[in-house]
Amino acid sequence: MRASITTIRQENPMLHRRHLIIASVAAATTTAFAPLAQAQTVIDKPARIVVGFPAGGAADAVARQLAQQLAGSYAPTVIVENKPGAAGRIGAQAVKAGQADGSEILVTPASILTIYPHVYKKLGYDTLADFIPVTSAATVSFAFSVSSAVPARVKTVSDYIAWVKTNPKDANYGSPAAGATPHFVGVMLGRAAGVQLNHVPYKGGAPLVSDLLGGQVQAGVNVLSEVLPHANSGRLRILAVSGSKRSPYLPDVPTMAESGFKDVAADEYFAVFVPSKTPAEVVAKLNAAVNKALKAKQLNDALEKMSFDVDGQTQADFARIVKSELNKWGPVVKASGFTPDE
Repeated sequence: MRASITTIRQENPMLHRRHLIIASVAAATTTAFAPLAQAQTVIDKPARIVVGFPAGGAADAVARQLAQQLAGSYAPTVIVENKPGAAGRIGAQAVKAGQADGSEILVTPASILTIYPHVYKKLGYDTLADFIPVTSAATVSFAFSVSSAVPARVKTVSDYIAWVKTNPKDANYGSPAAGATPHFVGVMLGRAAGVQLNHVPYKGGAPLVSDLLGGQVQAGVNVLSEVLPHANSGRLRILAVSGSKRSPYLPDVPTMAESGFKDVAADEYFAVFVPSKTPAEVVAKLNAAVNKALKAKQLNDALEKMSFDVDGQTQADFARIVKSELNKWGPVVKASGFTPDE
């Protein structure tokens, strides 16, 4: 048999050469695609980011930026699915019921999981039992602003409190929704100042800004980006921001704490959560993937346009933040006496 093979090679030199060419091409192809073969994603199936609010909102914008960065590194593909309704609760319920393998991700304002448990009797989920906090992607503080209905001499929060004490019928402030963080920022301020501030709920930030500009409501608590252009134009006066530190977009505007109300502090975290039974190894890798994504220039530029601060921390640190926020808001909600329409 060996002789016959030798004879074939001797009698067919072109056949032998063809085999060598094929082998060389195969080797080159394998080498060229080796990095692709080695570049494995954390999970080997598509991931779904659920947002409990309509497309075009703040949470949706954060989710879509993350999806672009996580696709191809964390999962082969990452889609964003909007499940609006019940003030964000439907999205949370959907992820709670989803597969706990890293493919189901909730991107939401953290208040859905830290304030709502104190607001709604029939929530449909338990923050600590049903979810694992992964990390915060971005934070935003709220602006406490006053309209032309408030005298021009009112330039600080202390000035405002002094004014409403003598004009209690004008002690009205609006927020984009009853039962959300801006509503309770006003509650905290009233408690700290020892005055009764009357909450006026709106259906979104846009109608509140419209009434502020028209002077129909005296004050408002809004996401900073909603009122920043009007403050820059002089049509509204931002007296303070609610965050734990000054906003880089308004470096000359003090925090509530710097204004003399140290117990009034609130940031909104746009955060990442997964179902509670998701393996710890997957959670750790998702945390690393999100924190890496948050360094991308495209993502940073997009969030900066919305006046958001890019965030990111370890999973353990964010878990502590969630527990602290959950404990913090209970007394505030109770003091407000607010009872929602379920």
